[in-house]
Amino acid sequence: MTTTQDIYAPRFLSGDEFSIPTFRLLRQDGTLHEGAEAPALERDQALRIYRAMVATRVMDERMMAAQRQGRLSFYMQCTGEEAAVIGAAAALDDADMIMAQYREQGALVYRGFSYDEFMNQLFGNELDYGKGRQMPIHYGSRKLHYMTISSPLATQIPQATGYAYGQKLAGDGHCTIVFFGEGAASEGDFHAALNMAAVHEVPVIFFCRNNGYAISTPSIEQFAADGVAPRAFGYRMHVIRVDGNDVLAVLAATREARRIAVEQNKPVLIEAMTYRLAAHSSSDDPSGYRSKKEEEAWRDKDPIQRLKHWLVARDWWDDDEEKALQETLRREVLETMKRAEKRPPPPLDSLVTDVYADVTPALQRQLDRLKTHIRLYPEAYPRGARSLDPDVKAREADSDADRQGGE
Repeated sequence: MTTTQDIYAPRFLSGDEFSIPTFRLLRQDGTLHEGAEAPALERDQALRIYRAMVATRVMDERMMAAQRQGRLSFYMQCTGEEAAVIGAAAALDDADMIMAQYREQGALVYRGFSYDEFMNQLFGNELDYGKGRQMPIHYGSRKLHYMTISSPLATQIPQATGYAYGQKLAGDGHCTIVFFGEGAASEGDFHAALNMAAVHEVPVIFFCRNNGYAISTPSIEQFAADGVAPRAFGYRMHVIRVDGNDVLAVLAATREARRIAVEQNKPVLIEAMTYRLAAHSSSDDPSGYRSKKEEEAWRDKDPIQRLKHWLVARDWWDDDEEKALQETLRREVLETMKRAEKRPPPPLDSLVTDVYADVTPALQRQLDRLKTHIRLYPEAYPRGARSLDPDVKAREADSDADRQGGE
């Protein structure tokens, strides 16, 4: 429905009439802003949020180092954006669907995805849920209601609208949250998804991590408007802009967004203002497009330190607990990474056995030719050769056992 008001002389609007404030609760020193009220948060959940943030940071640091050592082909960090991702996940019901872009591993950590599960995917071994068919960081978990990530940018946004429509029809009181960056908000998928969600009134939360850069393109070169949030007005959608480095503000904003989505079947857009402290990916060098001074200014706004100060002030955390947590997590990351590296790749036959219930003759011939080729050139396909020869796996298992027994 279009509403109009008659005028009798031309008057154009630019959108400057709308000013969207930023919702904040915590100062960097962990104290609340004057007039702010922290959301209801029990000690156990507060510590669960904090531990997930620290666990994500520790994993990111170690796995980026592993990529630089040549042990991983690719990696992407969540560094600097932990509050936005984990704060939002903590506001949801654990059965709500999460559709991620590629920097939301913190949401999986919060829901209980283990380091072993992360490492199996990163190394594409036989225990990887995706059976080695995805590039690293394309996680997914059916049991944790986390849709498997796909590489094409922004495709998850309209998919989230469709999934939420199904949730509306089911009437089980669940919603979908979809994460994406401000760069993805420039894709047509974004606009199609928001329009469809608004028209059909579905319980979906569109969560934009505005971290300042679409790889190397700064926000100022991406759009002329006041960020992404004003776009919600074009679809008559609820919207809020929040300090993405303030985990309490993100938690409170997402809780209310979920209430609107579930109780009213209305979509909500959240724009979280944050910053990507790390490179876009292991293939990126941010020194070519932003200054060290800019990065340092944002390091002073570290979301993990902000929450830590708040916890310490409430006597919920101390330095001894911090030291123990850091040591435990670093040890666990290294141990699980070593285990994942040693595991064999998925069975080669799974390339065809997952396509049809009964493998077709044509597919079987292709598989047989592939096996012949790998056996001819095992040095060129070490992981493939390892998966083909059970004797190799047995010898390696015995060797691993001998090494472990001698340690």
